[in-house]
Amino acid sequence: MSKHSPFILFQHLVPQHGLSRLVGSLAASKIGLVKNTFIKTFANRYDIDMSIALEENLTAYDSFNDFFTRALKDGVRVIDATPDAIVSPADGAISQLGRISGDDIFQAKGQSFSVKQLIGDQTLAAPFLGGEFATVYLSPRDYHRVHMPFAGRLTDTLYIPGELFSVNGTTAQHVEGLFARNERMVCLFDTAVGRMAVVLVGAMIVAGIETVATGKAKPTGHIEHQKHDLNLAKGAELGRFYLGSTAVVLFEPNQVKWLETLTADSTVVMGGKMGVLINH
Repeated sequence: MSKHSPFILFQHLVPQHGLSRLVGSLAASKIGLVKNTFIKTFANRYDIDMSIALEENLTAYDSFNDFFTRALKDGVRVIDATPDAIVSPADGAISQLGRISGDDIFQAKGQSFSVKQLIGDQTLAAPFLGGEFATVYLSPRDYHRVHMPFAGRLTDTLYIPGELFSVNGTTAQHVEGLFARNERMVCLFDTAVGRMAVVLVGAMIVAGIETVATGKAKPTGHIEHQKHDLNLAKGAELGRFYLGSTAVVLFEPNQVKWLETLTADSTVVMGGKMGVLINH
């Protein structure tokens, strides 16, 4: 499929933010007929497993947004408590993971993106050069809250405006620098093994990104850098997406090792072991 395929061309031509705002207004609606139709259609289309949701009744949700960011029942996801375990921040599938080559993060065959562009600040990005990354793709049917891969103190968030391309595999193969071009929320932490980043990347029809520190991001058209001092345990909720997207996790060099069993397209669940600390 070339970059001029109908799907890729559509994404270049469509008013991405306008479409997302339109869907966002529908997703926030509390009108019974609107929200129930939207929820039921979506649940059927993507075969959503409501048996693991804290609230199983589709019509009990106040809006589609409430349904989409639904909580899970206690015990459905167990956080790996092993002290040296790095856990998946979300339910989804590995898009890519491995070592960062200098400033370049592997996106897909023939494509990469820049750590500096992803983080949006050269100084804040510097610790991750040559480090490790894992990109987790959340499909529409997945649980859409993002959690801490490892315990840390949130020091900075950067809301970075950008485009809203889809983040599925097809688009990742054909849109250069995808994850560093899309709208995103960068969360930076001090941890026992140095700096860690969790980047929540927006996508086509994503109506919003929210974190526990910032609330729902309010797009201003420019980078919004905030300082924080918030300790979060491994597995604690960090944020959520209003419609599907991707989380990118970064560590400094020589601190973590990803499980050898994980490759592109491997399924992961929030709290499941994704890697281990090196020599700790």
